[in-house]
Amino acid sequence: MSEPSAGASTQPPVEQGKPRKAAFAAWIGSALEYYDFFIYGSAAALVFPKVFFNPDDPATATLISLATFGVAYAARPVGALILGHFGDRLGRRKIMVLTLIMMGVSTFLIGCLPTYAQIGTVAPVLLVLMRVLQGLSAAGEQASANSMTLEHSPEHRRGYYASYTLNGTQAGQILATLIFIPVAALPDDQLYTWGWRIPFLLSALVAVAGYIIRRKLEETPVFKQVSASNEVAKLPLVELVRHHWADVLRVVAGALVATVSTIFTVWALSFATSDAGGMEESSMLWTGVLANCVALGAIPLWAKLSDRIGRKPVFLTGAIGSGVMIFVYLWAISTGSFPLVLLTGIVLFGVVYSAANGIWPSLYGEMFTAQVRLSGMAVGTQIGFAIAGFAVSFAEQIAGPGGDGWMGVATFTAAICAVSAIAVATARETHRVPTSELGLRKDAGAKGSFASRPGSESSLTG
Repeated sequence: MSEPSAGASTQPPVEQGKPRKAAFAAWIGSALEYYDFFIYGSAAALVFPKVFFNPDDPATATLISLATFGVAYAARPVGALILGHFGDRLGRRKIMVLTLIMMGVSTFLIGCLPTYAQIGTVAPVLLVLMRVLQGLSAAGEQASANSMTLEHSPEHRRGYYASYTLNGTQAGQILATLIFIPVAALPDDQLYTWGWRIPFLLSALVAVAGYIIRRKLEETPVFKQVSASNEVAKLPLVELVRHHWADVLRVVAGALVATVSTIFTVWALSFATSDAGGMEESSMLWTGVLANCVALGAIPLWAKLSDRIGRKPVFLTGAIGSGVMIFVYLWAISTGSFPLVLLTGIVLFGVVYSAANGIWPSLYGEMFTAQVRLSGMAVGTQIGFAIAGFAVSFAEQIAGPGGDGWMGVATFTAAICAVSAIAVATARETHRVPTSELGLRKDAGAKGSFASRPGSESSLTG
């Protein structure tokens, strides 16, 4: 497929009401899907070391259990290649339905698995297989939902509507934690036998709800036009490598900021409830709930701001600010003061990190043409997220056997935030670029320059 020239395509009119419908479908679907994804994180930190691994070596069991959390992130690049390809070939809606059903089924099956005490080492093998399926599913969820909302949105509100996917992700994390709080409070003999299974078995409802919500959602006007014009990319990955490789690399580096989320959600929880932290599990779970509640309000506000002043300044505020606040938050945990932990956790995760987290759907999506948008976001983000997922295991090694080396973990996290900030700082600003011109080159002979509205920023993209 040849690259169209700037101005060759015309943005089809956005039908009234479709942005809201698309945003709602993205929000509720992401909330349900990431409920599944995040309950695994809580269980990996609090329950799985004693259920699926050798209880005679608790330190190793915890390390391996946290590593299984990262397995899904390793599977996500593979899922991105597959689901990204079909999302750009067949449309956004079909992938949105498929991914949510995959996540619901795999999570439900985790709740049915036998334990280490029942079948030995086969138990963690089965657990890892289900976690891989979760990762394959998650790889296509956000990219398809982001593409759906961005392509349905009015040009001056793309950041706001696209942010609803991440807003739904935070809602899913709240739901997962709220479900896990009473489960974690069960007596040990109930928690480690049947109690931990309840959040996973509820995923049967997730699959049904997701299908009902998304099956009637219409395809985007943008993709309909591409399809009607026979401009659908036969091999989206080839187009990415040929015309968008530099932006894919930027997305990979930018997505590394998700390390803040995995450290906050998983490693800090494990650290705080260890002997080194000495805090109650319920207290830390409530910290996550309240921080995410604040994020529900902060994400759309940051996104609205990005529609006014640009994507880059808002993202950079979140990335750099998170790199600073991670020191404050982990220090607060080391003091054992719950009020201090709660306050710093809300500021870090609820406010500051939301600036980067709520902006990336529009920031990354606007780097690519409609022909490769889903693939570009999926491949770029999932490679970055894969590295971020294993940050939990790296942090466990950095902290040492006693788990009290939090300063090293904070430095490691801040360094990754700096990489993300540098990558995004080199990107072009796109918040005022017409939707029809996103990702387009000014002319076929000018390698590296892309179409934009007069006066907007342009940079080399390969």
